[in-house]
Parts: sequence; structure tokens; C-alpha cells
Amino acid sequence: MSYAEIVVKAPFEYISSMQGVKSGHFVLDGTYKRLNMLSPRVIITTSVSAIPEEPRSTAAAQAAEVLKQARRRCEPPLREAITTLPDPLDLMAAYHLGWRDPEGNPTDRGWGKGLRAALVFAAATACGADARTVVHAAVAVELVHNFTLVHDDVMDADRLRRGRATVWTVWGVPQAISLGDALQALAIRVLTSAWPGAIGAEATSLMSSAIVELCLGQSLDCAFETRSGVRVEEYVAMAQGKTGALTGCATALGALCAGADPATIGRFEAFGRELGLAFQLVDDILGIWGDPAMTGKPIGGDLMRRKRSFPVVAALSSGTAAAAELEKLYRSTTPITVTEAARAAVAVEAAGGRTAAALHADKRVAAAIAALPDPDRARDLLALIRFVTRRDR
Repeated sequence: MSYAEIVVKAPFEYISSMQGVKSGHFVLDGTYKRLNMLSPRVIITTSVSAIPEEPRSTAAAQAAEVLKQARRRCEPPLREAITTLPDPLDLMAAYHLGWRDPEGNPTDRGWGKGLRAALVFAAATACGADARTVVHAAVAVELVHNFTLVHDDVMDADRLRRGRATVWTVWGVPQAISLGDALQALAIRVLTSAWPGAIGAEATSLMSSAIVELCLGQSLDCAFETRSGVRVEEYVAMAQGKTGALTGCATALGALCAGADPATIGRFEAFGRELGLAFQLVDDILGIWGDPAMTGKPIGGDLMRRKRSFPVVAALSSGTAAAAELEKLYRSTTPITVTEAARAAVAVEAAGGRTAAALHADKRVAAAIAALPDPDRARDLLALIRFVTRRDR
């Protein structure tokens, strides 16, 4: 591991000062060049690992293939697991995952990116195991993730998920809560059925701890919406639980079920947690400036709910005139209109919130890479980093 000071000076240029490594592309794959368009001079001192430069199209194709393979491996056992739920939970689950319409007719809307399943497979592969041996761990993680999505839609009163009506808007809040609970229980059953011995017990413990942590993170996130003066470090701690706990669980489960030793499992968990936080920060950016046609969510939704995402928290703490305008809007008791949300988005960016979120995401990516035991054996994980930092949905 080499320690580098990366200095971004001019558009599409950056200089690295690293012992034994010439200037060039690093694992961040040009991320700092992109950020330079947001900030004219950024100096980040961090720990990164250099890898050979790859064309951007090749990196994107590799990430897409890793996710595609994860969905291909995961979907059949995920469908099978859903069918074990009693009616009407099985129908609601199939609807949520894009496989059925509310009447039960088959559809093919897609069940998500499969990122967390891909993290399980990629971690196992990095430990030298066949990805097929950890498929049930991947299914379990996706079930937990979808439990959080169903409940999250209720708590945020979101009416759309992946471009279609959310479960609670179709069947009602009580039924949606019941479905989320069932998906969580089903995840544990999938794990214990696949690994009934000591590995299964440890896997269940890992997952249960992650679920508790992510529930705390979600609780804090909800509390932030009605609280002023949220600090950046408080937001980071919340996001580490809300998102990082499950992505860390995914990579830890991949390593555990691949037979890795405790120290190695811990390093893969650290990787997943850091990547999960980077994912949440990018999600926050998309929540304000993302294209609704790509995200499947209404424009300005986060701002209209007065959600204190990272860009908003960073902007409010900037002490700028734009921050004062944003604070006034957030303190108002009247509903925020679409027009006001658009104005708020401009204020957040003017106060530096967008740039701060992008920079912090890249710092977390660097920390994730530093946690890997052997980056040369973790090409799929590195490809997923590229997906997390470049995604548009």
C-alpha cells in the first residue's frame, strides 16, 4: 500500500505524488478528474492502491457484467424463496420485485440492481471460492434489502418505486409492514436452511446485527427530518448504519461462507461498509439532481420532504447566503412545492453541498480499497466500485 497526495488542479488533469508509482489512473478510475469540474482545486491525502489503467468503457462493461451475473445466479432461488410465503404475502412480494402485477399476472419489470447480491458473490470470489457456493447468502441479503425498501416507502410516504406504485399504495400500510416483516424472517430462514451448522449460526448473527444497526440508522434518518442543526458527522454515523451495515454484512457473509478467517472477514466487512456509505452519498446526490426517468422517483422528492441528506446537511453548515435561504425554506411549516424544491436544489449546490457529497463519497471509496486484503484478487469488487460512483439510478 502506498500513500499518495492527489492534487486536482485543472480540468481533466491530476497529479499524483506517490513513491514508486508514476502519475496515472488509480482505482478510482478518473473520479477525481470528474470532481475537478465541481471544485477548481481539491487536495486529498489518502491511502490508495494503484492498478493498471483500463478504458472507461471496459470498466463500465465489467461492472454491468458482474451485476448481470449476480442477478442471474440469485433470481431463481429468490423466486423459489418467495413462493414459500403464504398468500397474500407471496403475491405482494412478487409484485414488489417486479414479477407480478396486483392481480397476479406475470410481469418482467426487474427486481433491482442486485448490488448487495453481487457484493456477496464478489467477496466470495476474492476469497478463492466458487460464487455458486454462496448463492443462498446472496438471496438472504437481497431479502433483507427488500424488507427495508418496503418499510422505507411507508415511512417516507413514497408512492413510486422503480417506476411503479409502491406496495403500501396498492395494499395499504398494514399489509406493507407485514410484508417487510415476512421478508426479514424469510432471509434468516434461507440462511439457516443452507448452513445449519456453525457457519449458519455465525451468518445469522452477522445478519441480525446488521438488521438492528440499519433499523437504528433508519430511525435516526427519520428523526433528522424534524431536527435542525444536524452535523455532517451525525449524518455519516446514521448512513453507516442505514446503508453501510447491510453492504458490510454482504461482503462479510461472502467471505464467511467462503471459509475465510476472522481477520479476513473483518476486512471485507470494512470494505462493504465504506462502499455502502459511498453508495448512500451518491444516492443522496441522485435524490436531488437525478433524472426521474432514470431513478423512478419524483423530481425534488427528498427536498419536498425536507430530508436532511448529506448535500443538504453540508450546505446548511456552510454559513453562506445560499445556506440561509435553504434554512428558511426548511424551517417553514408550509409544504414545499415543486418550484420551491427546484430553488432549494440550486441553493444546496451553491452552498457547496453537492461538491462536499461527491468528495466525501470518493474518500469512502479510497478507504474501501485500502481495506481489501488483496486488490489483485478482488477485480469484481473493484468493478462494483465503478458502478457505485458512476451510476445514474
